[in-house]
Amino acid sequence: MTVTNKESILNQTGKRKARILVVDDDPGLLRLLTIRLRAESYDVEAVESAAQALAASSRFRPDLVITDLRMDQMDGIGLLKELQNRWPGLKVIMLTAHGTIPDAVQATQMGAFGFLTKPVDKQELLDQVQKALRISGFGASDEDWRAEIVTRSAAMEEKLAQAHMVAGTDARVLITGESGTGKELLARAIHRGSPRRNKPFVAINCSAMAENLLESELFGHEKGSFTGATRAHRGLFMAADGGTLMLDEIGDMPMRLQVKLLRVLQENVIRPVGSTDGIPVNVRVISATHRDLQQLMSAGQFREDLYYRLNVVHIEMPSLNRRREDIPLLVAHFLAQIARESGVRKIYAPEAVELLATADWPGNIRQLQNVVRQNVALSQTPIIPVELVQQSLGGSLPRNSSSARRLVPVSRRLRGASPGRHRARRVSLTAPLRSPPRPPRGARRARHRCCACPADRRVSAGSPRAAPRPATGFPVPPRATVSPPALRRAAARRAGSDIRDHRPDPRAPDRSP
Repeated sequence: MTVTNKESILNQTGKRKARILVVDDDPGLLRLLTIRLRAESYDVEAVESAAQALAASSRFRPDLVITDLRMDQMDGIGLLKELQNRWPGLKVIMLTAHGTIPDAVQATQMGAFGFLTKPVDKQELLDQVQKALRISGFGASDEDWRAEIVTRSAAMEEKLAQAHMVAGTDARVLITGESGTGKELLARAIHRGSPRRNKPFVAINCSAMAENLLESELFGHEKGSFTGATRAHRGLFMAADGGTLMLDEIGDMPMRLQVKLLRVLQENVIRPVGSTDGIPVNVRVISATHRDLQQLMSAGQFREDLYYRLNVVHIEMPSLNRRREDIPLLVAHFLAQIARESGVRKIYAPEAVELLATADWPGNIRQLQNVVRQNVALSQTPIIPVELVQQSLGGSLPRNSSSARRLVPVSRRLRGASPGRHRARRVSLTAPLRSPPRPPRGARRARHRCCACPADRRVSAGSPRAAPRPATGFPVPPRATVSPPALRRAAARRAGSDIRDHRPDPRAPDRSP
């Protein structure tokens, strides 16, 4: 194999190698196939049974499966059926002996990509692998088909694998999910990974315009067909001819247009407004919605026959709360994007990244991008602090966040202080100012004690000596109930924190001589 062929099997996204799952109960043949494929820079997972293959498929996400036809318990035919049920479009190559050729032909009729006879010829093996990967769409495009999708989430990788398999076909795709999850990005990725990649990709939001305007925008109109139609308009179906048309928010399409769209999908012919002639079109339709089409059909707001025309392959996008491991990657991606656009380079403090990763995101990726852009615009330092993130989110810190534990701690590290006594508090810069704390309970009790009591004569080291008992016999309150040196040492350790020493109550009468 030439160097060009080796490079063609690499996905341009991080130079990912094509993943091949090899299944055979013969350890010698299994080891030989693994060595040959790894020598050609493939990522190979080798297992000895169909049960192990099904378990490895969920974890390994293969782009191609090579399996023996005759195995104990579940044979290659049973494994093929199970793989087709789980991952439609996954290519499977069968390995057969000379006596099982009819079985191999049967497997091919059931959906197997091809078969190889034992002993396996090296060049024939590599040619079959290259052909299978090329037809499935892996490495067929010079551009990166999933470049706009940033993820390391297993849930998202599963959706991308499903999209990659269906990209090589003309099957219609219905993408569902919450707003802001990236449905249009996935539709664009499917178009780039398809044979239609060199043709136009056209997207329209079906809820963005009135019914009459939407009909004209989709199917076009003739000159003079209605008031204001001063010239003919082609329409988006004709503009996307040969390529892909994405119908976003298909659940909001009016019922009358649903009927017309159904006819176009059935006959691949459009009729512009005001025209009596049909125009054939060759368009792949990808639809998307954040609404539950099943509920809309039950309510009579969406046609059931149109639903089945659109929902050939269904891909549900996971919300950002289900793929939190992608949040740091998305934040770094947005920061790099802003730096390219404006030249402003900023980063987040570690506590801020932790807060972003643990926050709730009802607006999903679109909301996260908005928060990042707002933080970059408002931050006065190259490092975005956690307080600015908290302000952008408009709520309190999550309880399980260590940032919350660090922002408002209660220190009990005053030397010689016991729990419940003199506490030094460090508060957030965004917290509201509070009134000075009340004097400690011990200080309030000391005002009512006689200074002649031995216990009241104990004074902290370094503080002024207790005043002598006056002739009147009235008690004299101590001048300091907390050691000033201790407070000064605490203040030095916590520069900038809000530490207030406790002073005697100003309302107490001055009974000093």
